[in-house]
Amino acid sequence: MPASTPPPPSPAPSPAPPTVRETALAGLPAPHRGKVRDLYDLGDSLLLVASDRLSAFDVVLPDPIPWKGHVLTALSLFWFELLRDVTPNHLLAADVERMPAAVRRHADLLRGRALWVKKATVFPLECVVRGYLAGSGWKEYQISRTVCGIPLPAGLRESDRLPEPIFTPSTKATVGHDENISFARAAELVGGAAAERLRELSLAVYRTAAEFARGRGIILCDTKLEWGEHAGGVILVDEVLTPDSSRFWPADRYAPGGAQPSYDKQYVRDYLESLSWDKRPPGPVLPAEVIAHTSGKYLEAYRRITGRELTPG
Repeated sequence: MPASTPPPPSPAPSPAPPTVRETALAGLPAPHRGKVRDLYDLGDSLLLVASDRLSAFDVVLPDPIPWKGHVLTALSLFWFELLRDVTPNHLLAADVERMPAAVRRHADLLRGRALWVKKATVFPLECVVRGYLAGSGWKEYQISRTVCGIPLPAGLRESDRLPEPIFTPSTKATVGHDENISFARAAELVGGAAAERLRELSLAVYRTAAEFARGRGIILCDTKLEWGEHAGGVILVDEVLTPDSSRFWPADRYAPGGAQPSYDKQYVRDYLESLSWDKRPPGPVLPAEVIAHTSGKYLEAYRRITGRELTPG
């Protein structure tokens, strides 16, 4: 079993909702498809539909993952509520029956995987906060003892906790990989005052979420947030603190000095690294056991964080 894999997750609830790889909703404009979400422009608002697509190495894989879209939606809703005193967000409704009439026609498909949200002007930054030294941050640290240009103490090991959480923005790439950038470069892209505000809010979200997760036996290694401008203020948009946007580690297995067991999609990356695939489209078909284990990991993250069981509705 790869080092990044937690113990086998609890059995998935049964029956699972039908998987959805992509949507095309009659009566609505053609969607913009991201790696995971289908976004419908409703004029003065948006409909975000979380599919069961899984991307790895910037390639969308052919196999949908049961429950994935429901987990992303339900976990984002959980965090939006928990963070309500930290920041406003873009949510208008998650109950399909409270959405516009053209959306309600598709209630059976959308229930549990759709959010009706405010339309915001999204900042062209991925706002990453790191509390531990992992991933691309660890790679940079080994070369320069910095992460996104931020000096760090000597002698840190992979997965070590940082003295303080750090804000390490990256570009939002439309094709290929996001690129880590310095805070100074972020300020050039969005303006100094906006960059300061995004850093302040991102760190506040991370600290609040990390403290809560610790109480549930989970370490929040890092997370990627997106922010937008709406009605003269800054609001949290897209998803928040899901296994697609964050690294969650089981606290009882934390052992700095190497990679950690994880509740994110690193398990799938590890499997793909074992193949001869060149990391270009099309992605390889996943074995049934990899699909099942990945689905279980997403559900386990939801259970551990929220203390709840997920249901299809």
